Amino acid sequence: MPAGISGGRSTETRTSPTESATDRFDLFAVAAPGLEPLVERELRALGIEDAHADAGGVAFTGGREAIYRANLHLRTATRVIARVAEFGARGFPELVRHAKRQPWERYLAPARPIHIRVTCKKSRLYHSDAVAERVGDAIAKRLGVGGIVTVKGGEDEDATAQLVIVRMAHDECVLSVDTSGELLHRRGYREATAKAPVRETLAAALLLAAEWRVDAPLLDPFCGSGTIAIEAALLARRIAPGLQRRFAFMDWPDFDSALWRHVHDEAARAALPGAPSPIQASDRDAGAIEAARANAARAGVADDITFEKRALSAIEPPAGPGWVCTNPPYGVRVSERAELRNLYAQFGKVMRAKCPGWTVAMYSADARLEKASRLPVRPVLGTVNGGIPVRVVRGVVAG
Repeated sequence: MPAGISGGRSTETRTSPTESATDRFDLFAVAAPGLEPLVERELRALGIEDAHADAGGVAFTGGREAIYRANLHLRTATRVIARVAEFGARGFPELVRHAKRQPWERYLAPARPIHIRVTCKKSRLYHSDAVAERVGDAIAKRLGVGGIVTVKGGEDEDATAQLVIVRMAHDECVLSVDTSGELLHRRGYREATAKAPVRETLAAALLLAAEWRVDAPLLDPFCGSGTIAIEAALLARRIAPGLQRRFAFMDWPDFDSALWRHVHDEAARAALPGAPSPIQASDRDAGAIEAARANAARAGVADDITFEKRALSAIEPPAGPGWVCTNPPYGVRVSERAELRNLYAQFGKVMRAKCPGWTVAMYSADARLEKASRLPVRPVLGTVNGGIPVRVVRGVVAG
């Protein structure tokens, strides 16, 4: 089993008392570019054996229990969607006819607004707003209501709206519904942020790509608002990342509250009382440390992490060897990157002096800065952070 991922009960071999064996969904865990293999590993660790990575995420099948578990436990996925239907549509009458036939009453509550997001690629139906309008009308007619379907743009236009996703490609239409609600990186603890924060899902991805062993010490010398250290504590204590939040499936008309309580309570009981090894995080910015401590307290892991205001040269690593997992400044403009070469050179110098034999893993946007560190790192994963192409580089500091 991959380091840092604990297994769960198989969703392939059991169904809840309130769902039949045939009550299954085609599901897709959406992921940031490059994170698909990590999401697949997570799903397989949950016992979902048919998970397979594809461009943009991981496809799998399962009943309501699979939906509940995936949303509750996935650390690196963006959201989980359920496919409603797939059909050919070369014109609007065909689109409306098929859309109206779907069992929307299973997923959508008539009293709540619906956000319809459309993408069109190489299809006769290429106008996304027109497609959204027709699908919205079809849903309203199926639900027997009028005037409650709203078509909105933007990723987070209305957090209370039910999300329907329409994808037109080569005259084929795929209709899906969101099961997650707010994006899965929103665990609920990060209210305070520092400069250039890393999303929770990317922080978790760094830890998994680093192959951090949760029984080994972990250090983040550029901790900012503490996201990497907090995700490490959640991972080490087996705390499900979605334990403190709501999900879109909880508002579905066929939501199984008894099954959800079972899945949720099982996850809560699996959590360990404390992290098995030291987790230490530091930053030279006092405001960042204050934010990190507040975030850790909201996440329930304040006692598992030592946060300190320290310059890079003043770090005092715990007894090792262990892992250094961090997200140092990238520098977007050329002038910024020139200034950062000294920082990366100092980072490498401090690692060689204070962390010999430790594994170093970090996000990097510039191979020249990696080279300036003189650390023996190599790329193990590529993704995007805030629109910037980055990669995780990893290596062992010479002893």
